[in-house]
Amino acid sequence: MSRFSKRRPTSLEEAFRMDRDAALRNYNRGVERLAEFCTQNDAKKLYRYMSDLSMPVSMLAGFEHACGATYVAEYLAAQAHLLAVEMPRGRALKQMDVADLQAGFADATGLLIRFYQGKAGAEETLAALTEVMGGLGWHRANVQKAPAPELDLFGDAA
Repeated sequence: MSRFSKRRPTSLEEAFRMDRDAALRNYNRGVERLAEFCTQNDAKKLYRYMSDLSMPVSMLAGFEHACGATYVAEYLAAQAHLLAVEMPRGRALKQMDVADLQAGFADATGLLIRFYQGKAGAEETLAALTEVMGGLGWHRANVQKAPAPELDLFGDAA
């Protein structure tokens, strides 16, 4: 349902690496190709931005779009104590979408109970709760956009 159901980065350096790895895995784009997409025709400069953790904010959206991932933006949101929620285009629901949400609630609630009993770890409990909160936020935005859905002209291709 949500692309936010993946492992979360624990540092900005890891977030850049995860974005870069996603670009290679999903689109076979190395840093040289990413530099072209970011109108930064200098791959060395892009490597430096990532290694120094000094990428200009004005480049970040283009960089992550080219990577097909949003690990850096998610990490920055989490550091500001914010929850990042994928914004849907306003599409018709499939029955499984709601069933998946309900199953996620059940799993997260079970983990929360086990956490307070000392039988589950904080990291896995937080991940389950964050996933459910993100799923609920996704559905909220989908309902909000239902009267005027966005056209999916190019799918999820970057």
